[in-house]
Amino acid sequence: MHEIICPHCGKAFKIDEAGYADILKQVRDGDFEKQLHERLELAERDKRNAVELAQARSASELQRAAAVKDAEIQELKATLRAGEVAQKLAVAEALGVVEKERDELKNGLRRAELEKLLAERSLKERYETQIKDRDDMIERLRDMKARLSTKMVGETLEQHCETEFNRLRATAFPRAYFEKDNDARSGSKGDYIFRDMDGDGTEIVSIMFEMKNENDETATKKRNEDFLKELDKDRTEKGCEYAVLVSLLEPDSELYNTGIVDVFHRYPKMYVVRPQFFIAIITLLRNAAMKSLAYKSELALVRAQNLDITRFETQLDDFKTAFGRNWRLASDGFEEAVKRIDEAIKDLEKTKDALYKSANNLRLANDKAEDLTIKKLTRGNPTMAAKFAELKNHDASDAK
Repeated sequence: MHEIICPHCGKAFKIDEAGYADILKQVRDGDFEKQLHERLELAERDKRNAVELAQARSASELQRAAAVKDAEIQELKATLRAGEVAQKLAVAEALGVVEKERDELKNGLRRAELEKLLAERSLKERYETQIKDRDDMIERLRDMKARLSTKMVGETLEQHCETEFNRLRATAFPRAYFEKDNDARSGSKGDYIFRDMDGDGTEIVSIMFEMKNENDETATKKRNEDFLKELDKDRTEKGCEYAVLVSLLEPDSELYNTGIVDVFHRYPKMYVVRPQFFIAIITLLRNAAMKSLAYKSELALVRAQNLDITRFETQLDDFKTAFGRNWRLASDGFEEAVKRIDEAIKDLEKTKDALYKSANNLRLANDKAEDLTIKKLTRGNPTMAAKFAELKNHDASDAK
């Protein structure tokens, strides 16, 4: 039996084991449930607190992350805005450069086009002028050919040159001689000879002239080249320094239409000119010859002092001849001596080769002698082998 005191009234009562166990069980169950309830409430409260704390922390972290993200977004937005501004500036600068280059190119193209137009216009005007001058010349020549006979055309060209010279004779060539070449003793003659002198009578320059028009000749002679050889012959025979062909031949030749043409590659001191350069070639050659006038004046002064240039030249020629003869004799003797020396050298070369061969034979003989032994000498000769063996034994016994 167990005694139990009531907690409310203080009265004691007894119960058996079964009742006591049942009451103890009830007490324990009630206390367990109470503790369990309290613990569940406490756990629920802790759970709520943890959830609230977690929520608070999450909210704080979310706010912090949101703030970071917002900062990053703001930074990216600022970077984008700066990039857009820089891009706009770069585009603006590039557009400015391109527009400037475009404007300069346009200006350059306009200027080039203007220069091209001006050049074309100038070139066109120049060629039109040249064509007009050429057409005028052709027309004049055609008119001249239509109005004059063959003989008259040639005479007209000569008369033209003579008239041009006479117009300037008194002022430009007061001491000059310009007359027709009437001396045909050599079989031919030129048209005109020009000679100019200084105040002392010394010749400054002389020119043989030939005038040719295409109507002067037959159809087979229409080139300037056909008359150069004969003109050079006339110049030489008449003692003239220069030769000039005044020609209207080959009217379409760009070479002869350019002005004064020298043909020195074919004949010395020869020119071909159109009639408009007739006075110009005389002036040119005369001015060039003036530079050698001092030399010619000195030569005339020497002649005036009765210095026998001819005798001096003869003596000089005699000296050259004698010197040449002596030189040839010396040269022949030199060549003969050289020839003999060459032959002696050849003989010495042969002797040297023979000596080399003899020396070589002596060397071979010496090599053979050096290589010679008693063994080689007695090989195949038993008698001599026995003799040398006997002699060897005798020498050995004497040595003992």
